[in-house]
Amino acid sequence: MSNAPVDTLIELKSWPWFFADIITGQRTADIRCAKDRTFERGQLLRLMEFDPTNGTYTGRECEVEVTHITSRDTPCALSSAVLHPDYCVLSIRLCSVGTYQGISR
Repeated sequence: MSNAPVDTLIELKSWPWFFADIITGQRTADIRCAKDRTFERGQLLRLMEFDPTNGTYTGRECEVEVTHITSRDTPCALSSAVLHPDYCVLSIRLCSVGTYQGISR
């Protein structure tokens, strides 16, 4: 984790089965690679539903707020023993759901 501004919006792919659970509130955590990007508490993430079977975006998106981060840098009781150093667990809160059109990603 670095010191990027919290107001930096990060756009991320989200597979349909994860995306569906996030927008219904059933999924409130996400495991992400933190090797090439920075996550900060309070930061907004734009999750864009992406179908890996055909390699296309579906047009649905949502924004979530990072409410907590567990990583090797900010560990819990077991994370330093079981969590790969390049990954983190983000606790997230759904902020909005929408669609985009005409955007080629």
